[in-house]
Amino acid sequence: MAEQTPTPLALRERIAGLPDQPGVYLFYDEGRQLLYVGKALSLRKRVASYFRAPRQLAPRMAQMVGKIRAIDVRTTASEAEALLLEAQLIKQQRPRFNVLFRDDKAYPLLKIANEPFPRLLVVRRRADDGGKYFGPYPDAGLMHEAVRFLRRVFPLRTCRTFPATPCLEYHLGQCLAPCVRYIDAARYQHIVEDLAAFLEGKRDRLLNDLSRRMQQASRDRRFEEAARLRDQIQALTSVIVAKAKSLSAGPLEQLQAALKLPRLPRRIEAFDISHVFGEAAVGSMVVFTDGKPHKAHYRRFKIATVDGIDDYRMMREVIRRRYSGTLSTALPSFDSRSGRHPERSRGMPLPDLILVDGGKGQLAAACEELAALRLSIPSMGLAKRFEHIFLPGASVPIVLLPTSPVLHLVQHIRDEAHRFAITYHRTLRRNQLKTRRTTGGR
Repeated sequence: MAEQTPTPLALRERIAGLPDQPGVYLFYDEGRQLLYVGKALSLRKRVASYFRAPRQLAPRMAQMVGKIRAIDVRTTASEAEALLLEAQLIKQQRPRFNVLFRDDKAYPLLKIANEPFPRLLVVRRRADDGGKYFGPYPDAGLMHEAVRFLRRVFPLRTCRTFPATPCLEYHLGQCLAPCVRYIDAARYQHIVEDLAAFLEGKRDRLLNDLSRRMQQASRDRRFEEAARLRDQIQALTSVIVAKAKSLSAGPLEQLQAALKLPRLPRRIEAFDISHVFGEAAVGSMVVFTDGKPHKAHYRRFKIATVDGIDDYRMMREVIRRRYSGTLSTALPSFDSRSGRHPERSRGMPLPDLILVDGGKGQLAAACEELAALRLSIPSMGLAKRFEHIFLPGASVPIVLLPTSPVLHLVQHIRDEAHRFAITYHRTLRRNQLKTRRTTGGR
């Protein structure tokens, strides 16, 4: 049997525990000097492949593996994103064996050309021409995949000379037509700088800047630009981080801090309204405890007191019905024989936080009804358009980065309330249509 490369027990355990997902791996020697940076579709499988019998490895590779004493990894959402991160780390840190393993082959680079309304180009050689260069990228196939993504998110021109009219790229949404001055030089340069920041790894700063510009565009009623920035943020987020697969107390604690809540929001109740032009109007309430759905406490409401289209009055009705009557938690009268209040025998506990699907109007309606019921419960609204968080009495919303676990949590809860409401609405509407058919439309 071939002799295996000796590895310390801790290193073998480290390899076994690596994630089976894309990312970048970093090998270090015993002095914590960086030896090598590589990318992988599966970090666990790729790193394990190095630790074979020395005779199965090229001499330089066997020499490197014998020096490895520590491994770090950075997960990404795709192998193409891992490629960009790998090139960035190699350029910044120049690991010894990455330099040694390079041959005379001219690996492709990305270049932001030094020209009016710059283009993103794939080139084979660096030149002293004032352009910005990124790379090299040993995997040309993945690099071209990454370029296709970058051109969708950062819509720079691709034409050598300006056409007389907007080309197909403009109609596909992948160019903003500087050829006919649909975008001016200053706004175009913003996109160029955003692309450079992304390729340089300045991802958090870029997302913060894009969020700030989106809010300003929305305030200035430049809604088309705000929507483009929103889509750009969402696309970049999908590459920078994979959406959280599970929810834990961590996001709850962050939510408490973000909203300045008096206690941890262990129980959150969320409300939504669903109807079609006022017909088959319903409301929903979903409950999350410790960040997870508590379906036994879900409730649905057929709107009974509102005719026509009035989402605010519908929200008030649902809030009133939840926090009064049989669903309320009001204590029964005092028991003089026992000298104490008996246990609550019906209803549900009050939440630590109320979430309504909507902006200032829906939130204000809910808060007005709570005040009428003499209840003081922390409340928030989550508006779909830009995913802004509204608080009672606040003049400006809270805007969180798309990477925020807090935003992921409240979006998940809001989406569940919407799903539950629209499911009930569709059921009610189907039943109404059946009734009309059987009664001849009466």
